[in-house]
Amino acid sequence: MIKWIKQLFGNSNDNIDPGMKYLVVGLGNMHPDYDGTRHNIGFEVVDMMAENAKVSFKNDTLGDVALVKHKGRHIHLLKPSTYMNLSGKSVRYWMTKHKVNIDNILVVVDDKNIEFGSLRMRGKGSDGGHNGLKDIQNILGTTKYARLRVGIGSEYSKGRQVDFVLGKWSKEELDKLGPILNDCADASLSFCSIGLGHTMNKFNTK
Repeated sequence: MIKWIKQLFGNSNDNIDPGMKYLVVGLGNMHPDYDGTRHNIGFEVVDMMAENAKVSFKNDTLGDVALVKHKGRHIHLLKPSTYMNLSGKSVRYWMTKHKVNIDNILVVVDDKNIEFGSLRMRGKGSDGGHNGLKDIQNILGTTKYARLRVGIGSEYSKGRQVDFVLGKWSKEELDKLGPILNDCADASLSFCSIGLGHTMNKFNTK
């Protein structure tokens, strides 16, 4: 019966103009040990987007997913459950499932090479040493997809990089984190509604 209804009316997602479908991917690690760490800021950004839109994530194939509708756009939020270094498989699966054009994909990641709280959106580029971006690049076969880099700073001593990136936010950082996450959420919605160029001009910080 359900199969017959789908054949008769089609999948509602398939009836949406492909140009109005987006995939915003927050990178992170699902294990509870990683909750509240700098490396998981991608998860925190899409969590903020879902919270602001009053929608909830559900566990599904290769990740947790949610749908936000904004200005006629269908914005699919994704938190891959594959661990950071294997994020590409999840991105490709949901990109294919929802038939999202690669120009309509935005990946949100942490960046230790820019100041804490600074935003850098780009339409393409290298992985910059980020293993999540590296795997997405390898799986998709291109570096030409948008990414929003969120600065976590580099306040660590020599040889302590991994501990810093995988460490918990400090109290001082937590006090400032809420507005930063809101800016990231707004930038992600802006990418989906007014495009990459205008969003870069509006949100990229020096």
